[in-house]
Amino acid sequence: MPLKRWLVGDPLKTTQAAHERLSKTLALAIFSSNNISSVAYATEEILLVLVLAGTAAVAWSIPVSVAILFLVLVLTISYRQIIYEYPEGGGAYAVAKANLGELPALCAAGALMISYIVTVAVSIAAGIAALTSAVPSLFVHREALGLMAIFFIVIISLRGVRESGQLFSIPTYFAIGVLGLLVVVGVARSLYDSRPVPPSMNPATNGEVEALTLFLILRSFAVGCSAVTGMEVISNGVKAFRHPEPKNAATTMIWMSTILAALFMGISWMAYHYGIIPKAEETVVSQLARTTFGTGALYYAVQIGTMILLVLAANSAFAGFPHLASILARDGFMPHQMATFGDRLVFSNGIIILGLFACMLLVLFEGDTHALIPLYAIGVFVSFTISQSGMVRSWLKRKGAHWRKKLFVNGVGAITTGIATLIIAATKFADGAWVVLLLVTMLVLMFRGIRSHYKAVKEQVTLSRDSRPPRPRRNLIIIPISGVNRSVVRAVDYARSRGGEIRALLVDVNSQETALTEIQWAQWGCGVPLIVLPSPYRSILGSITDFIEEQRQKDPDCWITVVLPEILPARWWQNILHNQRALMLKGALLFKDRVVLTDVPFHLTR
Repeated sequence: MPLKRWLVGDPLKTTQAAHERLSKTLALAIFSSNNISSVAYATEEILLVLVLAGTAAVAWSIPVSVAILFLVLVLTISYRQIIYEYPEGGGAYAVAKANLGELPALCAAGALMISYIVTVAVSIAAGIAALTSAVPSLFVHREALGLMAIFFIVIISLRGVRESGQLFSIPTYFAIGVLGLLVVVGVARSLYDSRPVPPSMNPATNGEVEALTLFLILRSFAVGCSAVTGMEVISNGVKAFRHPEPKNAATTMIWMSTILAALFMGISWMAYHYGIIPKAEETVVSQLARTTFGTGALYYAVQIGTMILLVLAANSAFAGFPHLASILARDGFMPHQMATFGDRLVFSNGIIILGLFACMLLVLFEGDTHALIPLYAIGVFVSFTISQSGMVRSWLKRKGAHWRKKLFVNGVGAITTGIATLIIAATKFADGAWVVLLLVTMLVLMFRGIRSHYKAVKEQVTLSRDSRPPRPRRNLIIIPISGVNRSVVRAVDYARSRGGEIRALLVDVNSQETALTEIQWAQWGCGVPLIVLPSPYRSILGSITDFIEEQRQKDPDCWITVVLPEILPARWWQNILHNQRALMLKGALLFKDRVVLTDVPFHLTR
């Protein structure tokens, strides 16, 4: 507990929840870092595909970036409408549930949950890539550095939404500031240059050039769509904002999209103008910073800022994933524990689970950003398409003020994101998109399995009108013993205080010890009958469970209470010096009907 308090902080009262709400400034730092951080690798991913067709194909990065910018505009307007229509949060899941039905809603939820997990892994991997570009000697340690970064984000997220926002806001705004300075200076310089600098070589292809086909351009668009990931996070966490929640969330959405658009287009333009080609050992942003500022303090400021923004981008997922999981839990599609606040008024279980899965993914893909990117956008765009389609259905059903304009916006959003989803699925299917589609299917089956379980539990435990209080039953109390000592006498004392028929059980595995125990029992057993069970094969656990099962069958209306004397050492490591017979007996009897287990601990002092 002292370690937990030191890491996470003291518990917060439920009445303090309102004070944990976020201002727009803090919310922008928490919710938008994922979206804005994508500028660090989106342009690079576009170039990595286009450069396969030769350096001349790099010019297509500008039209592809403009197409992605159009998606940003459409999604910004669309998600602002979702924020106002569904202020309780939930984003694509809430929209689909209200307008399209259970299956589309669960598909959207599953796709979003996977995208959040991948977001953490991609963001951390890209952040460490920015660090290793500046300090190449750290490249071999990228996995360990990534795991340390995830652990740090988890701990800070567990400390509470407001505290994490206060801690992350300064480095986030520093990162946005230095990237903004890079774009402003770099674009301004490019406008005074006479013409773009042609790329000098194509190291990515080693001389082998593909044809510049429509499919190749669509592939570059598909990977570049990673720039719009994270746009749904604000709509999922509207309730985290201060009052008025929808207005503040919608304003933050505008800020986020404006910063994203400016940085993304600026970096894409600079990369084209200065002839930047992706390199395995150095990121595109690093090359742009070196071209613009040289290798002085500003260069390292950009690299540090980029790394900070990418690492903190994972914090957006730690804000979105737990909120979505809590909504699913309230609807019965996730374990109920996911819907409860932890000590610091955050959904602690969701944060920890997200951290564990992100660590697994980072290790599985060895911290390689480019290997993780194919898993990234498909899940997000599935949820985009479902949410926009749900809003179209909503306007057609409910209409309302200005419904035709709103229908047009969401209709365009549904079509554009639907096309983007098909492009991403087709171009990245073999590279790993199929894994996401498979996982979404598995998650939907899991959601429905959990819901079915809770439904069955409710049906079986709910009292009906014709239910009546049960009649008293006979209670047989059984005390398994292996000898006579203070812990056993304590258990006997407890059993006698409860009333009912009491029997002590002793399994005969050593005739001399059994005889000695019977003598001691006559003195200390307080008149409780002792039943000695023969065991030719020395099976203590089997003999006891067989006896209890025999009693269950003999009297179907009888309660059987098994009172277990258990010695608890003063220190945890001393447990290995004692047999775990009581624990094994609990496991064997726990699922037997009409058998009640009562543990009577005897605490050692040293």
